[in-house]
Amino acid sequence: MVIQVPGGYGAILMYKDKKKEISGGDKNTTNNIMEITAVLEALRLLKHKCNVKVYSDSAYVVNAFNQGWIYNWIKNGWKTSGKEKVKNQELWEELYDFTKKHNIEFIKVKGHADNEFNNRCDELARNAIDLL
Repeated sequence: MVIQVPGGYGAILMYKDKKKEISGGDKNTTNNIMEITAVLEALRLLKHKCNVKVYSDSAYVVNAFNQGWIYNWIKNGWKTSGKEKVKNQELWEELYDFTKKHNIEFIKVKGHADNEFNNRCDELARNAIDLL
């Protein structure tokens, strides 16, 4: 069973001395959808091919690439190792397409800890929920 509740996302794009914060949310979503959406919304703003470092506290997003899950899902027709349909396939497909347009490195950070940017993203996400 998947429980959908209000959810938000936040992301910070940084390049040299420039910084842009983005956020949004949905009244009926899941944590996993918001984690992928945060990355997608940030990548959608890139106008040229870039070298991108995605810092995320989402093991779901980071491990999908760093542990090769997504490549196995694609190879297996978007099925998990347990032969189940991959959840959020459309989002994963779009994210995978971005990895072909940009050089993306996924880096796991500890959530709710001492990373000021991760903490700010959490704040942006919470604020986005309040605006729903």
